[in-house]
Amino acid sequence: MNKRMKDIISRLAKDHSLTLEEYELLISERTDEAADELRRLAVETRKKHYGNSVYIRGLIEISNICKNDCLYCGIRRSNRDCERYRLTKEQILSCCDEGYALGFRTFVMQGGEDAYFTDERLCDIVSAIKGKYPDCAVTLSMGERSRESYERLYAAGADRYLLRHETATAEHYEKLHPSEMRFEERMQCLRDLKDIGFQTGCGFMVGSPYQTYADIARDLKFIEEFKPQMCGIGPFIPHKATPFASFDAGTVELTCYLLSIVRLICPTVLLPATTALGSIEEGGRERGILSGANVVMPNLSPVDNRRKYELYDNKLYSNAESAQAKVELEKRIKSIGYEVVEARGDAK
Repeated sequence: MNKRMKDIISRLAKDHSLTLEEYELLISERTDEAADELRRLAVETRKKHYGNSVYIRGLIEISNICKNDCLYCGIRRSNRDCERYRLTKEQILSCCDEGYALGFRTFVMQGGEDAYFTDERLCDIVSAIKGKYPDCAVTLSMGERSRESYERLYAAGADRYLLRHETATAEHYEKLHPSEMRFEERMQCLRDLKDIGFQTGCGFMVGSPYQTYADIARDLKFIEEFKPQMCGIGPFIPHKATPFASFDAGTVELTCYLLSIVRLICPTVLLPATTALGSIEEGGRERGILSGANVVMPNLSPVDNRRKYELYDNKLYSNAESAQAKVELEKRIKSIGYEVVEARGDAK
């Protein structure tokens, strides 16, 4: 590793900030030695704030019905082979009941942009969960909504909101989305969420079609300036029923490298080792934790629905990805020197 790279990594760990050019250099000229040093510093930083704790979130995929036609997504509205479903309020609460008994203290409701879930319906569900389990956090990942909608959901008791920005480059955003979706609207939603008071999460796909190192540098700079409490980064994995079916997947190597960088940019960020990491490589999730991640999100959805929420090909939804296999997950996390904890796990 040359002196300039050493200096850049050292300054990132100290100042949590680099220029766009330095971020791009850090990615384009990465070496195994640089990856080792970033990983060492990221783990040191994560342990300083969170020790060896890994937080678990119970993921409930409440609907795979979506009005959007994102070019990378397996539940895009144009996919006529997608077997659609929508959970009822009773089913969602049943998932929470099971999850609470298993030790989960955060529930993540994720779904396509399904018009059925109006503010009234979604607020009712959030209020019911918070009323029954006041010691738990509720995270929503339901896409773009109006500021007024976000305000109602926050008032109903939702604690966190995940909305991946996907890319911080407007031109790249247009290559990944249909013309009716606008980059500025996505960014405004993120600003609104944070302003309202949500613990807010952004994030992007690593290796998505047409992505350049300059695009990733802008993603890192955006994360630095936005200062999210959560950040979801996972490799792009193609889906057979999308226009990007023939594109190469992203890599675990670059994803883990970027997880370490994000940990140094935002030392207290809640950083998941995503299902996509585990789907693309055996042990991928563990590699993510060893690179600075501190969150995993096993699936609490009804078993019959899990295979239908297929955002990309060969998505894992059983074994350690299943909330019911929490003991197996705990063993795997313990085998790499970490501990699954039963706590809300708020950002510090």
